[in-house]
Amino acid sequence: MASTQQSRVLRVGVAQDGCILEERLLRKSASVTIGMGPKNTFVLPLPDLPAHFTLFEHRKGQYQLVFTEDMQGRVDLGSSVVDFQTLRVQGQATTRGMDQYVLPLPESARGMVRLEHGLSLFFQFVTPPPLPGKADLPAALQGGLWRTLDRVFFTILAASLLLHFSGAALIIAAEPPPEPELSLDELPERFARVLMPPKQEEKKPQADTAQAAATETKKPQKDADDEPAKPSSGPSSPEEAAARRAEAVKKVQGKGLLKILGSSGGSGGGAFADVLGGSTGGGDIAAALAGAGGVGVATEASVGSSGPRGGGTGKVAGIGSLGTSGGGNVNLGTKKEVKVSGRVRDAAPEVESSDVDRNALAHYVKARLKAIQNCYEKELKRNPSLKGKVLVRFNIRTNGRTGDVEIEENTLGNDAVASCIRTVIRGWTFPFRPEDEVPVAYPFVFSPAG
Repeated sequence: MASTQQSRVLRVGVAQDGCILEERLLRKSASVTIGMGPKNTFVLPLPDLPAHFTLFEHRKGQYQLVFTEDMQGRVDLGSSVVDFQTLRVQGQATTRGMDQYVLPLPESARGMVRLEHGLSLFFQFVTPPPLPGKADLPAALQGGLWRTLDRVFFTILAASLLLHFSGAALIIAAEPPPEPELSLDELPERFARVLMPPKQEEKKPQADTAQAAATETKKPQKDADDEPAKPSSGPSSPEEAAARRAEAVKKVQGKGLLKILGSSGGSGGGAFADVLGGSTGGGDIAAALAGAGGVGVATEASVGSSGPRGGGTGKVAGIGSLGTSGGGNVNLGTKKEVKVSGRVRDAAPEVESSDVDRNALAHYVKARLKAIQNCYEKELKRNPSLKGKVLVRFNIRTNGRTGDVEIEENTLGNDAVASCIRTVIRGWTFPFRPEDEVPVAYPFVFSPAG
């Protein structure tokens, strides 16, 4: 089969209402895809198909037709013409996945795949026409390089290049002139400074520095009063130590902060004597504080209940009298979601065609009422009093899928529920295959369960 596929190639065309829109001749063996995606072989406005669907799959040197249960068409296998339904029933097409079927195509096969919106796709295997050859001009019209070249320009260019290269060769071959040698006196001043750096000052020996430091340490030190320091004559007696302390205290009394805190009088009582005993220093601190009592601690027994009093103490309240209690564990419990449930009742649908059984349609919808109920209960949590009726009108297409889903009546007053129901119904595929689209009106009545 690989050799036959090399001699014949696949030809695919797209037609609408009998007019050919596009045609491809696949000289290189490759898979053919259809859909709304821009990277497909044929970009078709088919919302019911996935964005990328492989219709002709090339594998192991042979093409295979891939179709689903919703597709319709026929194939001429050479001996007979069969449709997709017969291929599925007789088992000539092998199943792949949930709803795909694969049919190997011989080189004599041809057929048609019917799509939506009046679109059809035709295919067949043909012998490719020969590629157009390259046109050869007559010998009189064929020009060579020398004929098309401007001879004057070429002569000038060659002479210019010859002069440039010869001049460069002469420059390279010539020897450079010898450079005269300069003496040290003939060098410029800036080069002399670089070649002969200035002398650095010699450092003094470290022995002289150590000797000067020892001389400074041998000088006698003076105290704060510029008095010469007296050499110590050994350990002093207790009387001499007490006399030195008294002399030091006397010197410090008139300096710094102690001088500010000192008295303005001559009694030596200090600043406290000036404040409490007068500026003359005649008072006594003990006498000034003789009338002051001690510091008392207020207790509950010592505080009267007749209001505030001068000279008394305040009222005391203990911690126990505040009526507080000890700490304990607070159990907040576990967080639970409140379950809200609602009821959904469906009435008899209105069907305007005999191709769709009303009871079978009602049975199909009742098996999927849970999804409709979830749409209602999601909004019932926000509004517990939500109830009413929603009438949905839609069409059952020839492939069993729903189309043109619209909300004709909504007494709930909630657009979120209606939008959710519309989305759920769009995903349904009914077990009916009517010849034409069948309009259906289906009512749903919602009420809280509790």
